[in-house]
Amino acid sequence: MTLLQWLAAAAVFVTLVGVAVGRYPWLNMNRATIALVGATVLIALGAISLEDAYASLDLNTLTLLFAMMVLNVNLRLAGFFRLVASEVIRLARTPRQLLALIVVVSGVLSALFLNDTIVLMFTPLVLDIVLALDRNPVPYLIGLVTAANIGSAATIVGNPQNMIIGVSSGLTFTAFAGRLAPVSLAGLAVAWGVVVLVYRAEFARPLAEHIHLPREAIHRPLLKKGMLATAVMLAAFVAGAPIPLAALVAAALLLVSRRVKPQRVFNEVDFTLLVFFAGLFIVTGAIEHSGLSERLFAVGRPLAMRGVAALSIVAAVLSNLVSNVPAVLLFRPLVPQLPDPQGAWLTLAMATTFAGNLTLLGSVANLIVAEVAHGRGVELSFREYLRAGAPITLVSLLLGILWLSLGG
Repeated sequence: MTLLQWLAAAAVFVTLVGVAVGRYPWLNMNRATIALVGATVLIALGAISLEDAYASLDLNTLTLLFAMMVLNVNLRLAGFFRLVASEVIRLARTPRQLLALIVVVSGVLSALFLNDTIVLMFTPLVLDIVLALDRNPVPYLIGLVTAANIGSAATIVGNPQNMIIGVSSGLTFTAFAGRLAPVSLAGLAVAWGVVVLVYRAEFARPLAEHIHLPREAIHRPLLKKGMLATAVMLAAFVAGAPIPLAALVAAALLLVSRRVKPQRVFNEVDFTLLVFFAGLFIVTGAIEHSGLSERLFAVGRPLAMRGVAALSIVAAVLSNLVSNVPAVLLFRPLVPQLPDPQGAWLTLAMATTFAGNLTLLGSVANLIVAEVAHGRGVELSFREYLRAGAPITLVSLLLGILWLSLGG
């Protein structure tokens, strides 16, 4: 390796470690600033030119992510998520039913509206429900987040890494969902079953008769408009329209408004996540341009060629080392060279997403739930999460491997 390659490799390593941990000691940096600074260092080193850095930005993925954020913000402002939580309370009659409803709602909505958004919206609502019922909140929080991660694997718009895979693979929305939605539904049943088994004492106690969430106004005109925009987007997905364009059309419909000020929507769009993605695109672009990708291929290609099980294990391990989005980006140049690229993309989507349930640090959604709960005085510790997270991950990954290996 040349001196440039050594320096580029060091910069990539430091950046990916920072992204995995989420910060650097003694520095006030988050994942977005770490990715952006790392990208800038690689450009300054000459590992990638400024023009190539611009070209490495995947505008389709960034557009899709932005459009889904606009849709989610409008649904939140309309009171959609609070309305769903009220229905959960109305329907639940036993603790197991309550957990089942939380798991199903979290999983299904995450497949449509991004898992990170769902846990951000629902964690306070779940805490309101279970604390008012005098229940142990931990099993319900674990059920919420593991279901959000598993459910998000079902579609291209379920999580950020799937968006990258959807754009890179060329798979249609229906083809992607047709292959992964069944195993995601099975994974939701696994999550429910494991949580019930691990916390048997909690689910042996009967549920209180009546509780009421604090009232919150429902913005019915905005809710109707949001549901219409969602229906238009899903119809366009099924019809085979370009996925970023379909999502952008839905977002544009919602931005044509007399009631909601644009600044209110844009203030709640997570531009930090967009910066994070942009930085990672440049970092992985530099890996390709500097020649580091060839060395990665030399190690990764033989493993990936061994089939679904080997690729799933490698992807799951890598996801827990550097996080799932960087893991997918590292695989992106390799997958088109494999005998079955579409099968490999689907395997990556399943494995990197299900692997996020292994530990509390496995996905951003897990950290969101832990932080929101901590703010309410509820501790979801690393060890406590691992009791249910590890078996859920192992069983769901095994199901995913068997399903895809058998051509499901």
